[in-house]
Formats: sequence, C-alpha cells, structure tokens
Amino acid sequence: MTRQFFVGGNFKMNPLKREQKIALVKSLNDAQIDSSVEVVIAPPALWLLPVKDILRKDVKVAAQNCYFKPSGAFTGEISAAQLADAEIPYVILGHSERRTLFHETSELVAEKTKAAIEAGLSVILCVGETLAEREAGKTAQVVQDQLKPVVASLKEEDWSKVVIAYEPVWAIGTGKVATSAQAQEAHADIRAFLAKAVSSAVAEKTRIIYGGSVTAANCKELAKQPDVDGFLVGGASLKPEFVDIINSRKEA
Repeated sequence: MTRQFFVGGNFKMNPLKREQKIALVKSLNDAQIDSSVEVVIAPPALWLLPVKDILRKDVKVAAQNCYFKPSGAFTGEISAAQLADAEIPYVILGHSERRTLFHETSELVAEKTKAAIEAGLSVILCVGETLAEREAGKTAQVVQDQLKPVVASLKEEDWSKVVIAYEPVWAIGTGKVATSAQAQEAHADIRAFLAKAVSSAVAEKTRIIYGGSVTAANCKELAKQPDVDGFLVGGASLKPEFVDIINSRKEA
C-alpha cells in the first residue's frame, strides 16, 4: 500500500519574535507545495492558535507536548483535551529533548500518547538512540524498548493516529545525518517490530518518518528509501529550504 508522505516542522522554542513567526507562516502560505504530502508545523505553545488562524488550510498545526491529565493543578502544562477543544489536530510526544532535558520516561510518553489519542489527537511519536547506543549495536533494541510501553498502552485501531518519528539523538541539531542506508535499516527494524508486536496491517500502514539534521541537500536521497515515509524537520523548518524538503518526493 502507498503511505501518504508526511513532513513535520518542529519549531522548538523558536522563533524569538512575533514578526518572525508571521514571516515564517507567510513563506509557507506563499509557497507551492506538493499537494500529496501531509504537512504539519509545530510552533511554540504560545503561538499555536495565532498560527492556526493565519496558516493556509492544507497545512496542519501540532503542539510540541501535552500532559496526560485532562485538567487540574498542573502548572505550566497543556492537556490533550484542551488541544482537542482548540482544534489542534496533532501533538509531538517523546522527543529526545523531552526525554533527556526533562527526564520523560518511555512509560510517561506512553501514558501521554494514550491520553492524546483518547482525546482525539494524532501523535507524532519520537524514538531514537544515542551515539553510544548506536556504536554498541543497540539501535534496534533501544528503539523497541521505547516503543514497548506504547504498544502495551494502545489498541490496534489506535495506531492509525500515530506517526513514528525515528530521530537518532546523535543527529539532532549536530549537522550529522544518518546515511540513507542507516535510516532505511532503522525504519525497516521498526516496521518489523510493529508487525510482531501489534500486527502486520499496522506495520504496513504506519508512517515512519526520519528526523535529525534533515536539509534540502540530504532529503531527496532519504526520501527514496522504501521505509522512509517523510521527515520531522527541526532547524531547517525555520528556513526557506523547508519547502524544498516538503517537495522532496516530487523532485526525487
């Protein structure tokens, strides 16, 4: 089956100023983008609704995080239920920066994923290994260990609301990129794990996207890989080349 190509832009804690945010949205609004690609951008929480209001309708908006409780005394958090009520369709969960800087465990990520899907959101679920883990030959095991709590938390039908983002930690923001062969191998391993742990149907249908220093220069080769179903883009999503990455399949 053909899986719809997916390109997400994770703005992280950028840009600094409102006028920069408006300029970023305008560049997307004015761009010619491949209509066959699902495009989602994730601005900081402060700008989710203002961006949604001025963004072209064929590009969706994602939150960068959410909490698993619907409401309550959780200062600084946003709930999946609140995002759903605000008609924000996607949320990024399990990003390595959340796992490392904010000490989120795979079990917490699974709890958040379950809550998000139950609230009606779709999830961009991030997994990936450190350089030490890759050099020790543990990539597949690390990624499976990150996925196992999610598998245990979700029903089979829930997986239609999940996009898995494989992001090797050593490639995020470093300029280092997994080779197309490394990316394909990791994505194929994830698909094989889903077939075994969930079902072959889920494995076939689930989109597995690559993240980690994706640029206009390297995206075309990565996009040709059979198990690479798109990209989660960090720094380059703040630059004009983001449009080239969205269109990477068109020109591949």
